[in-house]
Amino acid sequence: MFKILIAEDDTELRQLFTHVLNRNGYDVVGVDNGHKAMDALLADYYDMIISDIMMPVMDGYELVRAMRESNINIPVMMITAKDAFDDMRMGFLSGTDDYMVKPVNVNEMVLRVGALLRRAQMISERKLTIGQTTLECDSMTMIHQGKSSILPQKEFMLLYKMASFPGKIFTRQQLMDEIWGYESETDSHTVDVHIGRLRDRLRDNEDFRIVTMRGVGYKVIKQ
Repeated sequence: MFKILIAEDDTELRQLFTHVLNRNGYDVVGVDNGHKAMDALLADYYDMIISDIMMPVMDGYELVRAMRESNINIPVMMITAKDAFDDMRMGFLSGTDDYMVKPVNVNEMVLRVGALLRRAQMISERKLTIGQTTLECDSMTMIHQGKSSILPQKEFMLLYKMASFPGKIFTRQQLMDEIWGYESETDSHTVDVHIGRLRDRLRDNEDFRIVTMRGVGYKVIKQ
């Protein structure tokens, strides 16, 4: 179970966030200022922190800077009443990973929390697991039900990118830019060829499949 720290001086808001995240399967601890949050982070391990900006004792900016200086590199979601670009810029420069403005849509917050945790887990483990299929970056290997196969680099990168965001539609141009590079002169038809090869590899895979969105691009969906 992922463990999340909430630093928020508004008691009702802190309790609301705690309740919503608990209901979605997370273990949550709440504190009311940045200093207490830093103490909690030094005393125990958390998978991410959700922090307000305007807090007594130590504000959110100071907290994130102190975390990064202490090599605490867990994801940070900043939540604040401020919506000016300069405030958002300052948050990201201090080391924030995501940013939400009050009043917060708690359903959107849950989705963002899940995305941040998945991203952090993939970066640290360099592998992705869906059902009984695992994709390992370091070896460009797909393991399914105990059987492993090494994929060509471009095929692996395509599959890993789309499988990291199940249900998200990627246009051919997006995939070309990210996998082949913005300056590549390769024809976008190359994407279709690689997708076709991946479909052959996934023919007997019951965990996920690649779907064509006619006129748009492709997406991976879980079976």
